[in-house]
Amino acid sequence: MTLHLVRHGRPLVDPLRPAAEWELDPSGFDDVWALRERLPSRAAWFCSPEPKAQETAQLLTDSDVGIIEDLREHERAAGWFEDFGDRVRAAFEQPDQPAAPGWEPLAALGARVLPAVRRILDTHGDDDVVLVGHGTAWTLVVAALTDSPPDLVRWRSLGMPDLITVPTRLR
Repeated sequence: MTLHLVRHGRPLVDPLRPAAEWELDPSGFDDVWALRERLPSRAAWFCSPEPKAQETAQLLTDSDVGIIEDLREHERAAGWFEDFGDRVRAAFEQPDQPAAPGWEPLAALGARVLPAVRRILDTHGDDDVVLVGHGTAWTLVVAALTDSPPDLVRWRSLGMPDLITVPTRLR
């Protein structure tokens, strides 16, 4: 069994709306389709309820995809931060504090997403699992499953879309 964590494709950014409402940018569909060949043909599929994640999953598989509310990304209020990367780094450094006004503490994201991922893995014992979601959430998941600190260099280098593969024997 292998866990495939897919980061959603490139969204249509609207700084006046929360990122949780953004949809995929159609000009990036080819990038999402290219990822399809790197994923298992048979797997249990789940995704975040956010539009950009659901649309990414729809482009990647013809299989049924379960929508899991707790796989949504780090909740962030609408607004644009030129120092977005620095704010996310601060969220990892002080996970019990909001890194910006209206941002969920990263510890709350972990308390939500990690149990959801573990439930999915426990339910699908020998199956490959594909989860379509978000970079910050997947950074926390990989750290927890590999018993290592969050890799912020990897977080910064994630593409849209991107794929992180984790052998589940690590969990």
